[in-house]
Amino acid sequence: MAYQPMTLAQLATRVRRQPDEAIRWKHFWEFQEEYRWEPADVQTRLLIEEPEPVGDDRWDALLAAMAEHLAAQHDLAPPAWTRSRTLRTPWFPAELPSQRMEALVWAPAAFRKHGVYLSARDLEAA
Repeated sequence: MAYQPMTLAQLATRVRRQPDEAIRWKHFWEFQEEYRWEPADVQTRLLIEEPEPVGDDRWDALLAAMAEHLAAQHDLAPPAWTRSRTLRTPWFPAELPSQRMEALVWAPAAFRKHGVYLSARDLEAA
């Protein structure tokens, strides 16, 4: 079987099956790394399929924010499935107050729209 990059829908499946938050983040960073190495036409295909809910609204919003953010980098509209996945209460995944402040200032627009405050620098560091 040839290598196939992970889709956001596959990432959601991994997150849903994994109760350990640290490992969930490892899967998230793994998706980002695989995504970066793919050509543009493949990248956009990795975002289209609607992920099944993971059972945690925060992670559902995070995946929607990621899809919208990455689609915008290709000057594309976000996938339709992202519209309903927003949080009423903001989520700051970072634990340190200084990291939370940085996320408040530097979270990309798509993440803020979905209520997820993750610094743009955190996304680049993956």
